Amino acid sequence: MIKRTKASISKCILHKVGNKFNDTKNAFSEQPIDFDEASYDLILPYLLRAFGSVAESYRFNHHANIDLNEINSYASQLLNDDTNFVDVSKHIVMHLFEQSNSAQIKTGDVIVCMFHDIQYEDYLTDAIGIFKIENKSHFFQTHLENNSYDLYVQKGVQTKKVDKGCLILNAADGEGKIVLSVDNNNYDAQYWIKSFLNIKYPDDSNQHTKNYIEMCREFSKEVMQPQFGMQEQSSFLAKTVDFFKENEVVNIETFKDDVFEEEDQIQLFEDYKKTFESDNNVLIRNQFDVSEVVLKKQKQKIKTEIKLDTNIQIKLDVDAPDASAEYLERGYDEDKKMHYYKVYFNAEG
Repeated sequence: MIKRTKASISKCILHKVGNKFNDTKNAFSEQPIDFDEASYDLILPYLLRAFGSVAESYRFNHHANIDLNEINSYASQLLNDDTNFVDVSKHIVMHLFEQSNSAQIKTGDVIVCMFHDIQYEDYLTDAIGIFKIENKSHFFQTHLENNSYDLYVQKGVQTKKVDKGCLILNAADGEGKIVLSVDNNNYDAQYWIKSFLNIKYPDDSNQHTKNYIEMCREFSKEVMQPQFGMQEQSSFLAKTVDFFKENEVVNIETFKDDVFEEEDQIQLFEDYKKTFESDNNVLIRNQFDVSEVVLKKQKQKIKTEIKLDTNIQIKLDVDAPDASAEYLERGYDEDKKMHYYKVYFNAEG
């Protein structure tokens, strides 16, 4: 999460990236953009706005040596000395081009920028920004000719949000440079994060909170719902969220005692944890600090709905873990030969 109050751009260049799979070529600029005041006042917030709400940061990754990560290397060059800004920016685009290994990877404009005085946490820092514009919109332009106004259509970039972007901060911790990323056209999750940037989450409370909640969400879909029904699935998710809200530190043994009532469910959870760790190549910590920012984001992804084959849905409040057990009953009607839910309430809202 950054603030751009004092941020500025010293150098900015735009190139075109093609698609290796479709045999479309790159096109390069030879000079940085020379902004007029109006375009500069638009481009700065356009490029940085999305990062104001980014809660999770990344670190560069490489299987052998972090210094061999291409974008890490290019960013380090520019942050140390921007003399070869144009040439290095071309190498960044060529590296992006090399990742276009399927027809669905879109061509587009690539903007490379050098930022100064971006506020991250409680300090100001420089940063390298890389942005890919994949979608353009049609808009009307007016034109005066022979004392009459006419309309014609042009195609351009909307200034609301970037399609893909990253900020590589001139700041680091024990795991390397801090990287922020956004992807509003997430048609291929591997393309931007894994293939181009090759970044990973750091070993911190953000990552541990995200891993644990994602594991619980998948456990609810793959184990709780098939074996115990949607009501139990929704109740488990609500209890999970409530546990994270009520505890600053998650201890896995305390979690199991608080959330599960049956011993067989605990055993299923322990077995699934091992499978999830193996399948996703992650380590679920037995104890970690809760990240409230990540919890809020992950909670939005949790769906606690009971969908019935009679075109009726019962939506449960994820923030009310006891409501399902107290006010919702499941039964079977022998006459109709159908299952039913009975809902108790005082007033309709």
